[in-house]
Amino acid sequence: MLETNMTFRQFLLHDYRNEGLEKDLVFLLEDIATACAIISNHVRDGAFKGNLGVAGSTNIQGEDQKQLDVIADEEFIRHCSNCSRVAALVSEEVDEVHWLKKETKAGDYIVYFDPLDGSSNLDVNLSVGSIFSIVQIAEPIDTSTDASVLIKGSKQICAGYSVYGPSTSLVITTGHSVNGFTHQQGTGEFRLTFKDMTIPETTSEFAINASRYRLWDEPIRAYFDECLAGVDGARGSNTNMRWTASMVADIHRILTRGGVFLYPMDEGNRATGGKLRLMYEANPMGFIVEQAGGSASTGTQRILDVTPTSHHQRVPVIMGSKDEVARIDAFHGKS
Repeated sequence: MLETNMTFRQFLLHDYRNEGLEKDLVFLLEDIATACAIISNHVRDGAFKGNLGVAGSTNIQGEDQKQLDVIADEEFIRHCSNCSRVAALVSEEVDEVHWLKKETKAGDYIVYFDPLDGSSNLDVNLSVGSIFSIVQIAEPIDTSTDASVLIKGSKQICAGYSVYGPSTSLVITTGHSVNGFTHQQGTGEFRLTFKDMTIPETTSEFAINASRYRLWDEPIRAYFDECLAGVDGARGSNTNMRWTASMVADIHRILTRGGVFLYPMDEGNRATGGKLRLMYEANPMGFIVEQAGGSASTGTQRILDVTPTSHHQRVPVIMGSKDEVARIDAFHGKS
């Protein structure tokens, strides 16, 4: 039985003894937790060390990299490389797949990660975070082509994220339930503070960037208009809109009190297939949301069933409370 305030290591050992979590995966997840704790320190000390500005480079998405984007990427690579069973690392910040093995074996891991999500919020001291996902390969893969890491989100064995806010949180699923940990200053440990996190099926909150209204397709406009109409509209109830421009912060709020998060395809991002990346944003968050009782959709299909075509592929994202995602999917069906 999981006990409140147990350490992250105790939690992993519980899963090792009772749920069949592999020993090497325990070590890998501990290394990822360490990377997140270190990144949290970098974020907190960024103003003193002059690390809040841009790095003078762009990532594969054409976005200006913050210095902390680069630092966080290096921390993830350094710590995930400790595990001898990690075959490849797939990062938002790097064009190519970072192969750690020339020859892979069945049972090896691939780690996908967004090292610092929401980094545009750094200068204004709003929450940012890290997202990660782990897939275990069933057979050896060809390391001469980056296409080998294009694996559906339904094959994930673990996913998680960390939020760097008033406290540092670590939320994780190993394929059964979702649990949240808080970093305890002084001890350096993550302790279980949010046990068996679940998303209510219904909600009165939604998160979307309303400044893009003119660019949205009709299904999203129809849903948004219905929410704004409140008690006077078809819903017959009022809703509150939230938006932080940090996916980890918005999803964390939804996991703690319900809601739905939308970053749809629109006229401004249609050429690229959407805004958010499938492999290291939509898939891990979709896996977590589903394990917490919610749903994750593109508007037309389950996110975890999307067949990837590129490790930097973008997709529309709608995830959160199950009834609300179904409602938005229905608007797409009508369209």
